[in-house]
Amino acid sequence: MENRSIQIKCSKNKNLSLRVIPGHFATNHSHINYYIDMTGIKYHSLIAKQAGETMAQNYANNTIIDTIICMDGCELIGGFLANALSKSSLHGMNEKSDICVITPEFNPNGQIIFRDNIQPMVWEKRVLLLVASATTGKTINRSLECIKYYGGNVVGIAALFSAISEKQGIPVDAIFTQDDIPNYRTYAFEECPDCREKRKIDAIVNSYGYSKI
Repeated sequence: MENRSIQIKCSKNKNLSLRVIPGHFATNHSHINYYIDMTGIKYHSLIAKQAGETMAQNYANNTIIDTIICMDGCELIGGFLANALSKSSLHGMNEKSDICVITPEFNPNGQIIFRDNIQPMVWEKRVLLLVASATTGKTINRSLECIKYYGGNVVGIAALFSAISEKQGIPVDAIFTQDDIPNYRTYAFEECPDCREKRKIDAIVNSYGYSKI
């Protein structure tokens, strides 16, 4: 499977690239025809720094941010994003701000929660939601509902890759979009053409990675 991988260069930052693998993949919400490998961007510090600084350009001069909520293992990027936003060199709206970078928990029922000591970082705060990938938008919807429940005000959604341009009227600002992977498709389980043609699923994928089957 890995020998089919393709490198996709970022149009916004020549130092960033994604590895994508064509095939038949299943997520919790859909079937997709490309696995987008974000391992390097999420877990290698130098690349994560580049990603955070690239994302900061979308918000530095137009959005005040108190808290960044990181989903999908994006904490390292979130830290670099907060640091870039607060740098005086950008002369932005968040200059010298002490931006909180937090991650929610999932309770045994799969609900997204914030503990009592973390809730003050959400309540009445201007929140930027950071996700790795937005395909159907279901994870974003759940996250937005959670932030609203805890009294946060979502001022933006940032993603490494997104196949959607907005959710609940909030623009999704992505480093990579469907334009970078023009053949990328996502399908409901019952509408998947690979399943109809009885093609084997290559792997089960989620925000942590993939498991071949």
